Amino acid sequence: MQLGSVTLFFLFIFSLLLSQHGAEVYNITPSHPLSEGETLVSPGLIFELGFFSPNSSGNKYVGIWHKDIFPRKVVWVANRDKPIAFIDTLASLRVSSNGSLELVDGKQNSVWSTNVTIQVSSSNTSLVAAVLSDDGNFVVKDVIGAGESIWQSFHHPGDTLLPNMMLGYDIKNRKSSFLTAWKSERDPSSGIYTTELGRRTDMPAQLIIWINRSIPFWRSGPWDKSKFIGIPNMDDRYLSGFKLDENVDQGTKYYSYNLPKETLGYLDLSSQGKLKHMYSENGRNWSLKCESQKNNRCDIYGTCGPYGICSISESPICKCLKGFVPKSHQEWSKGDWTSGCVRKTELFCERQTNKKSVPLQGKKDDDDDGFRKIIRAKVPDYHQYITSLDLEDKFNDCKIRCLNNCSCLAYALVNNIGCLVWYKDLIDLQKFSNGGVEIYIRLAHRELESILTTRDTLREYIGKHDPSELLVYDFDTILTATDNFSITNKLGQGGFGPVYKGVLQDGKEIAVKRLSSSSGQGIEEFKNEMLLISNLQHKNLVRMMGWCVKEDEKLLIYEFMLNKSLDTFLFDTRKRAVLDWPIRFNIIQGVVRGLLYLHHDSYVKVIHRDLKVSNILLDEKMNPKISDFGLARIVEGTQNLENTQKVVGTRGYMSPEYAMGGLFSEKSDVYSFGVLVLEIISSKKNTSFSLYDQQLGLLAYAWNLWNEGKGLELVDEILGYSYSSSEVLKCLHIGLLCVQDNAVDRPIMADIALMLSSDKDCPRPKLPVFTIQNSAYHARSHYESINSSKNEASITMIEGR
Repeated sequence: MQLGSVTLFFLFIFSLLLSQHGAEVYNITPSHPLSEGETLVSPGLIFELGFFSPNSSGNKYVGIWHKDIFPRKVVWVANRDKPIAFIDTLASLRVSSNGSLELVDGKQNSVWSTNVTIQVSSSNTSLVAAVLSDDGNFVVKDVIGAGESIWQSFHHPGDTLLPNMMLGYDIKNRKSSFLTAWKSERDPSSGIYTTELGRRTDMPAQLIIWINRSIPFWRSGPWDKSKFIGIPNMDDRYLSGFKLDENVDQGTKYYSYNLPKETLGYLDLSSQGKLKHMYSENGRNWSLKCESQKNNRCDIYGTCGPYGICSISESPICKCLKGFVPKSHQEWSKGDWTSGCVRKTELFCERQTNKKSVPLQGKKDDDDDGFRKIIRAKVPDYHQYITSLDLEDKFNDCKIRCLNNCSCLAYALVNNIGCLVWYKDLIDLQKFSNGGVEIYIRLAHRELESILTTRDTLREYIGKHDPSELLVYDFDTILTATDNFSITNKLGQGGFGPVYKGVLQDGKEIAVKRLSSSSGQGIEEFKNEMLLISNLQHKNLVRMMGWCVKEDEKLLIYEFMLNKSLDTFLFDTRKRAVLDWPIRFNIIQGVVRGLLYLHHDSYVKVIHRDLKVSNILLDEKMNPKISDFGLARIVEGTQNLENTQKVVGTRGYMSPEYAMGGLFSEKSDVYSFGVLVLEIISSKKNTSFSLYDQQLGLLAYAWNLWNEGKGLELVDEILGYSYSSSEVLKCLHIGLLCVQDNAVDRPIMADIALMLSSDKDCPRPKLPVFTIQNSAYHARSHYESINSSKNEASITMIEGR
């Protein structure tokens, strides 16, 4: 009894299971209806049809699913809007006396029917049968008519497109097929979302998801013979087998797909309005191939309104196109962008209502309109296709046709499609980080001139020199995020200004570096950091999210590091206990990986020039990220040394050749790294540590301990004995090698990485003489507040050459 109860409970909880186990049949005939407890199976046992009840539902339905793949996905439902009560066990699916297939409840009331009849008599109804094919098509056949199909489920889609099914329309016969989502995951009745092959005027076609068949919710962009260009990650290999069949003469247009022989799959419209392509290669479980939206607000139709462009990686996500301004500044300030934007300057051709625009091949009026290019774009809705282009110069022909028509607002020449133009308001424009196409937006000449000839301000400098197209943040957005740069949100003070924590409208936390207006040297550092770090991508480098410039305000926006900088822990008597040895060792390894990337693995060789404890940020898992690239320099891969008249950096971290001679190289960063390692081991600042009886700074003190075989005495006493002696001694040895006076004696980061990860013998380090000669330069009172976590400021020293 107990086992039976468990079984019943299991069957009830799992959705889409049969009401009870029963016999498998291969057809439904007038003499053999399908009753509860039986299932109709396809010849190859791929699909199955039967009664099912969704999880926690009091209703019962007849549906089709893949027989052996779990979790089960019902791909078609007969009576989706007319359920049978769960307690009704006498329902059946039968061939009626008129040859129609119908579902009746226990009282023999018709619940659902194919509504297709044939002329039959009592003597030949047995020649009508319903079967399930191996592609999932449920077919009613007239056996007398050589197996001719009377009705089939493929002509009546539910929420799922199976291979060999078709979505589209037949204009002449006024027929269309589309998908309709379930109301919810446990309610198969018709929901609010439908998807179909766009509007009948769309050429090329596009998929559109509608709300209540009237309001567009999402669209795919036009089809280019292998993919929909508005789905950036879709290509002809990614969604192999999708195709569009169009017959202009017959007025038909259908979209379908096929899969390799051994692969099963389906395209499903979920109850949340999302298209998902699922596949199974092993015939046992489902995997997601791709989906139409990824919870991305920019994917929602018309988020930014007419002439607005949406970019999910920017904040706010909506901007007006260049040459346009918000239609309602009040609505935009509240984050409601749907009213869109309007032109700042009327088009020339609109003012010249009595004449056409001058063609490009003729004399061009100085006030004539022009076009501004947008790259990686999802093209707007309501495109129109231009036929019969000049094959020798398609691009120029497409441009001229648009320019010569005052109603044309934009054009694009798309591979495998041709020339597309737009005559209606440009809506549902999106900027992708990859994929997309180039589109050209029509603007008045005055707007183009202002874009092209503005003085080389900081904003224009960034626009010209930044190939990565960093995110541009609105100043008011940052002001709100930081609570007007509230002192309570201040994270610290850098060499060129304070850093604040901010929270964007979507809840994302950011760090905002605010360049001090009094820092005359900060402009170049601002440009340098923004342009450099935007092109560097590594898990041990802090990630820049964007920038903002407004009048004298210059801001850099970074990902927020929950645990701030390393110095807030390392030099604080209360907090440094958090840094056990595994965390410290992981930080050392992470900094090595970051520097190795900068020196050897990035597309350019970068010298940081200001590596120090306060520039190592820690994420929520205490993983290190190198930050503050304001002083960094790019050097040619073959150059060993660079010379500068402006020596910048932080006392205690600058190498001898750099501090005294202005020479810097990757070995300068290696020196700074060595100081950093010794500070991490000891929790002592290089700039404030000294032994008065020996006149030793931290570096010489560490070397003496190592030389006397007492290296473990350097370890921060708060660690006790809970550390790996071999790892500590290895790090100490490497740190001392890195702070050698002569650059030639220091290892490169590739060697350091190898030393850390292997038992390779390390060279013997020499005593750092530079530190002894400059011990007075470093010496501070041993009793001053060395526990302070205040950042050491970057300095600049001008050396006469």
